[in-house]
Amino acid sequence: MTPTARGQVLLAAAACLLPLLLQLPLALGLGFGAGALVVGAASWRKPLPFLLRLLLGLCGLAAVLAVAPGIGRDSACAVLAAMLALKPAETTSLRDGRSLVGFGLFGPFATFLLDQGPLSLLLALAAVLLALLALQRLAIEESEGVGSAGETLWQRAALADVLRLFAIGMPLALAAFWLFPRLPTPLWGLPERSIATPGLSDSMTPGGMFDLLLDDSPAARVQFFGATPRPDQLYWRGPVLWDFDGRSWHQAQALQAYTPAPMQAAGPGWDYQIELEPSENRQLVALDLPTQLPAGARISLDYTPWADTPQYGVSRWRMHSAPAAALEPVLPAPLRARALALPVGYNPRTLALGRQWRREAGVDPQGRSDTAIADRALAMIRREFTYTLTVPLAGRNEIDDFLFDRKQGYCEHFSSSFVVLMRAAGIPARVVTGYSGGYRNPIGGYWLVRKSDAHAWSEIWLPTRGWIRVDPTAAVAPERIRDTLADRRPGQIGGFTGLVGVFNAADWMRRGWNDFVLGFNAQRQRDLLKPLGIDSLQPRDLVIVFTLIAGLALLWMQWLIARGERQRDPLLRAWHALEARYRKLGRGRPPHEPAQVWAARVAADTPQAGEHLAQLARRVSDVRYGGTKDPALAQALRRHRP
Repeated sequence: MTPTARGQVLLAAAACLLPLLLQLPLALGLGFGAGALVVGAASWRKPLPFLLRLLLGLCGLAAVLAVAPGIGRDSACAVLAAMLALKPAETTSLRDGRSLVGFGLFGPFATFLLDQGPLSLLLALAAVLLALLALQRLAIEESEGVGSAGETLWQRAALADVLRLFAIGMPLALAAFWLFPRLPTPLWGLPERSIATPGLSDSMTPGGMFDLLLDDSPAARVQFFGATPRPDQLYWRGPVLWDFDGRSWHQAQALQAYTPAPMQAAGPGWDYQIELEPSENRQLVALDLPTQLPAGARISLDYTPWADTPQYGVSRWRMHSAPAAALEPVLPAPLRARALALPVGYNPRTLALGRQWRREAGVDPQGRSDTAIADRALAMIRREFTYTLTVPLAGRNEIDDFLFDRKQGYCEHFSSSFVVLMRAAGIPARVVTGYSGGYRNPIGGYWLVRKSDAHAWSEIWLPTRGWIRVDPTAAVAPERIRDTLADRRPGQIGGFTGLVGVFNAADWMRRGWNDFVLGFNAQRQRDLLKPLGIDSLQPRDLVIVFTLIAGLALLWMQWLIARGERQRDPLLRAWHALEARYRKLGRGRPPHEPAQVWAARVAADTPQAGEHLAQLARRVSDVRYGGTKDPALAQALRRHRP
């Protein structure tokens, strides 16, 4: 393999590796990228020794296990990246080059297991383009050797040939995407990821939300139809946590099967469509409180929204929500006991403070004493507490440490401590997690909710009113809840706002990508021809339409291939032009008729022209099938006239 071909192969392998590296953890991505460069340079003249390659492979595997322990999609993709980075160490021959390019193509395909964004697609297309160019280069070297003729052919025709291959296959690919029948659920499940991505969880442990609060990637995009809630009403409800073990809060899984509790709406509410990023679980979020969900989703007893199946891709849901005038005004005894339960032996100072406040407030069947206790706790937080993400590790009595000693933290500390204090005072309470606020993109007119908008708040139960939202974090840091400060706009760096417009445009384009590509599911496929008056395409109809379009695409491919073959060979092009001149006179050659037989048939009618045609036919056969050279033949074919 020549240095030029080797460089082409290594460039294609690097392009295949790049999109995969971008989806790995930063340390692994940088490490494998640097390792690929070092291995490629060190093995340029000769392959690395076997023992050294074995050692590098073991080091790569150890790095993967250190960062992504366990078996999952990301760990498997990381192993693939490590092997692909090491593969150039044993690439010397043409066969090795083909093996490297073929192995490298698994890189962009594996990337789609982790991300299906437009950047991943563009990088994958570039990788496939470079891989085809490299394979064509290897084929030229193998068939023609290294010489000026092969180099000239490469320089003039390689890119055009590869782009032509893309054009040939594109109609069939588009037909398969739009028309091949899609199943509502995949035939097989995707393996779990061994590295957990930040997102809402069915539990909350001290410090567990820290990574989520620092992640500015999108969590949801919301389009309202009609009325829009005020910024202080933008609470996006997720998991509701009932059970506390002294350290962590957990969902009450047994309550998920129950129907929603009685709720009296305080107004007409809001109609909206929410587009959720993949979560790989069944958890949804909805504007507080959800009243209507579409098919495929449901609301549990505590108004937690759920999907029937795990959400591995972008999902879109049309919902309706409304503020509550009264939510579950009569609390059943089992739920009351659950909403008052506290573990024994934890946070004695908090329990003592709650009981003291209860003795001082007394018991009021109308709930005025409960309201007074809640207001007293909020006043204490407003007066003595500060909001910060810099929090030490939690101890055994984390609630006591927060309320009496540290007095600083973020939403999970405020909500958890407030609920424990309320339960200690005899007030049923629970923790609600989700998101708060959002950023309105002026280009698309929709609201963007980022993962950094993650939030935890509290709900307490009061007689006649039922469950009401109490956000203790808002008492100390309302700007963190309202999300209306200009310095939190996406794209803004410090006081510089020049990138805000760029961010708005980029996120609007990403939303369009989600809608046009990632959100194209089985239901939208069935509704594909609604503008033409066809209400729904059933699977049988889709098969028929796909077969028809695919057949036309295959005919298109065949025509382009045949046309390209004729245009690529000047001699063949001249011969077909000669046939066309005879065809105009009614003496054309049928496709099944050999050239010599045709020439003899023409000679029977016009001996002089036929004899010359027979000579030209023999010369064409000698050049195309006998390996002889006849530089003047193409010109002679063009000059011949019937």
